Amino acid sequence: MNVKQRTIKTSVAVSGTGLHTGESVTMTFNPAPENHGFKFRRIDLEGSPVIDADVDNVTDTSRGTTISQNGASVSTVEHVLAALVGLEIDNVLIDLNGPETPIMDGSSMFFVDALQEAGYQDQDADREYYHIPYNIHYSETDRKVEMVAMPLDDDYRFTCMVDYNSPVLGTQHATISSITEFKKEIASCRTFCFLHELEMLLKHNLIKGGDINNAIVVVDKHVDEAELAHLATLFNRKDINIAPQGILNNIELRHQNEPARHKLLDMIGDLALVGVPLRGHIMAARPGHAANVAFAKKIKALIKKERSRKHIKVYNPNAKAIYDTVQIMNILPHRPPMLLVDKIIELTKTHVVGVKSVTMNEPFFPGHFPGAPVMPGVLQVEAMAQTGGILVLNTVPDPENYLTLFLKIENARFKEKVLPGDTLIFRCDLSAPIRRGIAQMKGIGMVGEKVVVEAELMAQIVKYKES
Repeated sequence: MNVKQRTIKTSVAVSGTGLHTGESVTMTFNPAPENHGFKFRRIDLEGSPVIDADVDNVTDTSRGTTISQNGASVSTVEHVLAALVGLEIDNVLIDLNGPETPIMDGSSMFFVDALQEAGYQDQDADREYYHIPYNIHYSETDRKVEMVAMPLDDDYRFTCMVDYNSPVLGTQHATISSITEFKKEIASCRTFCFLHELEMLLKHNLIKGGDINNAIVVVDKHVDEAELAHLATLFNRKDINIAPQGILNNIELRHQNEPARHKLLDMIGDLALVGVPLRGHIMAARPGHAANVAFAKKIKALIKKERSRKHIKVYNPNAKAIYDTVQIMNILPHRPPMLLVDKIIELTKTHVVGVKSVTMNEPFFPGHFPGAPVMPGVLQVEAMAQTGGILVLNTVPDPENYLTLFLKIENARFKEKVLPGDTLIFRCDLSAPIRRGIAQMKGIGMVGEKVVVEAELMAQIVKYKES
């Protein structure tokens, strides 16, 4: 059963303070069209630059996840993105009038409430999940981080373990068996830090927006009355004490394992930067933003690789020829050694597939890296163009009386060496209808299932003799 993409019905705003900047900020969730994804827009900057919520745009993971693009940045995006993923929303444009999302109470709950207030709007396009195909591993030996994504066809499941070698925090686990449990089990869980980290951040003026009501502070060392009094003064409180659970008594835990649940929340938000909804089971030990982002990049790279393969058909070079070499010479004016297509195995009105066997007998090898023979890139493009020429000349009744002349070559890329013994298969597709004898084509050259060369070509059909 196909699931439709989802946006929100109306715009809704949330206002608060950035944890690290201390700046007041208003964040507005706006409906967005199909296939838009999550994007942030800095409306306080000239031109209102847009930042895609993409793992390739991550620029900092030291105190939360920061993304940057088009000369602008947004910090602490993970709690916002977790809310969107947890509510299974696909397309939203998020306006911000500052450099950081509001910290609120350190959880995702305020964002969840706002998005539910706005309501959901199903869209026409289907949601395209990426199903984890096999176990994908990531680890950091020095930090004892272990992460794995495992296949799970029908849901998005998380398991998280944290262990900070702290007698107070100890080892904690958190899990949800379905992303639908996010709102109830995870959304309200707040960020946490250790007291020694809080003191360092205060010393370096890095939590200007912190009032310790938006974080669980784990007391991991002996604290005397003078230090507690100092902290109370910093946060404008009458007094601060240590609760029996080993945390500052500014707040009460919402769950016994709230720190582990928040780490799970962070994982959901950071993995949203993969850019597509996932189906699978994510298990992690001692995750953090840097590890989450590295893991997201690994998953995204796999998705990109698989999608590129889906668009490339692997051809059989031994397929029966539509045109053999002699028939090709009846169409093209080229002759050896400049005839670089051996046969045509597919031909329609919009595409053509040709084959070139590369052997050590090629006349260019004695003079082109003779000690390490490599087919010249310019001749690869020439062979591609000759293949495309068959496609173009197939549109006239007397192709033997025409030439196809290059007008332009763009975006040529050479991705792998082509060596003696390789069989090159070229595919050229018209990128626009032929008009006034002008043909525009996109061509690729493959050896097996690997793309070795690609280019965009423009050619013109020119009549050079009368029939």
